[in-house]
Amino acid sequence: MSRAGCSACVRAQEQLAQILADYDLRLAVVDVDQLAEQGDPLPRAEFGDRLPVIVLNGVEHGYWEVDEKRLRADLDALR
Repeated sequence: MSRAGCSACVRAQEQLAQILADYDLRLAVVDVDQLAEQGDPLPRAEFGDRLPVIVLNGVEHGYWEVDEKRLRADLDALR
């Protein structure tokens, strides 16, 4: 979960893209403000004050920073 103009979101996206490449996965970025403009305000209400939020398999995995060690362990467990 992300939003335009969020420098922490940009850093997280860059870090996530590098990590996910090791697993042959690609990052999907969801802009909570765009969703709200399209009629779905719930993600912005839920995540808007904690961006960036990392979601793995539909479950919140973390926010504000990427915990690389934990993320890699969880991705390894999914293999």
